[in-house]
Amino acid sequence: MSTPAPQGPPPAGPVAWPGGHRAAASFTFDVDAESVLLSGSPGSQDRPGVMSHQAYGPLVGVPRILAILERRGVRATFFVPGYTAERYPGVVRDVVAAGHEVAHHGYLHESLQGAPPEVEARWFDRGLEALERVAGVRPVGYRAPMWEPSWYTPELLHSRGLLYDSSLMDAEVPYELSVAGGTASLVEVPVHWSLDDWERYCFIPGISEGHIADPRHVHASWSAELEGLRADGGCFVLTNHPFVTGRPSRAAVLDALVGQALEAGDVWVASLAEIAGHVRSLGLAPRVLTPPVVPEGHLAPG
Repeated sequence: MSTPAPQGPPPAGPVAWPGGHRAAASFTFDVDAESVLLSGSPGSQDRPGVMSHQAYGPLVGVPRILAILERRGVRATFFVPGYTAERYPGVVRDVVAAGHEVAHHGYLHESLQGAPPEVEARWFDRGLEALERVAGVRPVGYRAPMWEPSWYTPELLHSRGLLYDSSLMDAEVPYELSVAGGTASLVEVPVHWSLDDWERYCFIPGISEGHIADPRHVHASWSAELEGLRADGGCFVLTNHPFVTGRPSRAAVLDALVGQALEAGDVWVASLAEIAGHVRSLGLAPRVLTPPVVPEGHLAPG
């Protein structure tokens, strides 16, 4: 008789939001700038046009986004690779001065696929040191580059004293994520590809040749998701990149969504650190996530 596959984890339970709110929303920004291409597309540094496309994020996109957030009175979370902090220190300090959260996003936006734990730890520590040195903050949150953590990542984050991760996609509400199957945990604040502007707008010749969507269509999609998660008591986490959403018409979509969340009256709009802190206060039992096991002999060679 064959051995059955190990069972998956139970679903995340509902979250009681503070202040009688029905749902939560957080507006987050990955300030990748050049780092995402320097690591993911070697040789990109020799393409001035492509590099200028990425530099638009910190130079133009971030100031525009900060102005929207200030006008709306909203605190957001900015995930910053260490390399970006070193290359654009003034921009990152402006984010901190405006009262927003700065969180960890690798050093050079490195892919963790296949990286040994010691290499992942070295990259993580370099990014952590850069953010502390440049921004004067020690992050409590992390987002894996390309939302691709390793199975070792939670243990690393916990060992460095972080509160939360925002890289996984198996729930619509935050939950406590067990570290190495034990009682120690991180708060996990889930994300989703459908709420990422890269998939909607990003076009970089030879690197990311996606369709450049009409911002009106993107607005309709994101607005519907916000309303759906609001109805179900979920947590709406929008992920935007300043080099993408920093364009005027796309920034107008961001502004409208922030306004929609605020005007709903029953949506708690907060940074991820604030959301994670609230979830930690609830004392939820950690969920244990384990990698599925591929049955021997059920995959073709090669």
